[in-house]
Amino acid sequence: MSFKSFESSLTHLRPWLTLLAVVWLLGTLGLGWLVNSLLIIIGLLFLAPIVAFVGFRWWLQRNLIADNCPVCGIEITGLNNTQLECPSCGEKLLVQNRNLKRFTPEGTIDVTAVEVPAKSIED
Repeated sequence: MSFKSFESSLTHLRPWLTLLAVVWLLGTLGLGWLVNSLLIIIGLLFLAPIVAFVGFRWWLQRNLIADNCPVCGIEITGLNNTQLECPSCGEKLLVQNRNLKRFTPEGTIDVTAVEVPAKSIED
């Protein structure tokens, strides 16, 4: 057997010898940490979507509100502390403190009309 044939057979075995050396090295150090790490990673992969789903539902329950438009009275759903437009009347609305309010620029005075019966004026 020549040195060249031994060298060519060794090139086919090189990946297997490397794997064997790594496994032997891990075996001498102890594989408990590796198994524990893999179990933790697998556990996190299964738990992360469940925690994210529960967290998202909790956030939606705290921030999603349903209230009537102060102009036309249609029920609108929106996120707290956001601005939206009424799909019925087109009024710009602001969602604050779990209520819908008309969005008015600064300096605008908003008044509420009061209906006065005609009898009281004549008397």
